[in-house]
Amino acid sequence: MSLQSCMTTQGLIAREARFGAKNYAPLPVVLARGAGAHLFDTSGKRYIDMMSAYSAASFGHLHPRLVHALKNQLERLDIVSRAYYSDNLGLFCEELAGLAGLEACLPMNTGAEAVETAIKAARRNGCDRLSIPEGQAEIIVAAGNFHGRTTTIVGFSSEPSYRRGFGPFAPGFITVPFGDAKAVDTAIGPCTAAVLIEPIQGEAGIIVPPEGYLASLRRICDRHGILLIFDEVQSGFGRAGRNFCFEHENAKPDGLIVGKALGGGLIPVSAFIARRTVMDVFTPGSHGSTFGGNPLAAAVAREAIQVLRDEDLALRSHVLGKSLLNALEDISHPAIVEVRGKGLWAGVELDPARAKAKDVCLAMMRRGVLTKETHDTVIRFAPPLVIDEADLLKAVEVFHDALAETVAPMD
Repeated sequence: MSLQSCMTTQGLIAREARFGAKNYAPLPVVLARGAGAHLFDTSGKRYIDMMSAYSAASFGHLHPRLVHALKNQLERLDIVSRAYYSDNLGLFCEELAGLAGLEACLPMNTGAEAVETAIKAARRNGCDRLSIPEGQAEIIVAAGNFHGRTTTIVGFSSEPSYRRGFGPFAPGFITVPFGDAKAVDTAIGPCTAAVLIEPIQGEAGIIVPPEGYLASLRRICDRHGILLIFDEVQSGFGRAGRNFCFEHENAKPDGLIVGKALGGGLIPVSAFIARRTVMDVFTPGSHGSTFGGNPLAAAVAREAIQVLRDEDLALRSHVLGKSLLNALEDISHPAIVEVRGKGLWAGVELDPARAKAKDVCLAMMRRGVLTKETHDTVIRFAPPLVIDEADLLKAVEVFHDALAETVAPMD
């Protein structure tokens, strides 16, 4: 019997607290198994997963086709250096670029790596093609953004806790209000190389911009001759009710950042996808990644793309998303300030004077539903796209009961 199987839940939590970094604040549950839209703790209790590992498990836990693709590839080849070709990388790049309606793909591992790749591409494109002086390229970003955790990326975050003590930060980022296309237009100057935006701000609390915002950004960037780059690490692969969120407004970007769900919940895979002319700013030695595009990751990602298509998961997200939003909007409770979302991605803003979001999540956990708050006031709902409608509505019912348990009485 392993040491892990002998330890209690509290013992496992204590072990992680003792030997791990304290850069997360997990709920007090220790998960040991997953299947589809469900997770199981070490005692065997089943939970409805309403987080999907921030969309990394969008296709459900241990999807049989993805597991098969992983095992099949493991029997042939794991990783080779990019000093050589491999037999499925080109096919992966072709299929991913085709899904996005773009022309080229540069695979990486994590979302943050893909964002850094996009930043490098935008800057070099500005230098080589827009005659921006070396070292002076600027990228316009949105307040409330979350693009990752590297020092470059947190440097243009507007969240103080992400930045404190990690400077000095790289210059070259201009922040404007999210959802305000006119502010983007006004901020563009002679050194502007690109606009980098999340079509929906996930970590900020599932903030959905005004209708027409993405299309307006496309027109603005076209008029100024600069790049439009969308970060769809969380919103892509069906999460927002289309394969990619930009498709809601036919606002195809020059560059697209993807990750999380692309690895099927089994392996880290991300990518920067772009027009051919944008991707061609990279030359041998200008960028790379030891694990980026490795055969194992490429095999899983190719199958994930096929599962997305074969199971019509974007359409499923669109249809079930309406049920989710309708059910949440039907809840009449004084602690609810706003319900917002698109596809199977919703956020419920709570009045902090009436309810603490973390307490609500804890109460939901006790009732068999797992999610996590963001920014202390928002409850996130982002289940695997394979979830049954009955489980989805059960999770909303549990949320309602949890609110009733935790809401603070008003004087």
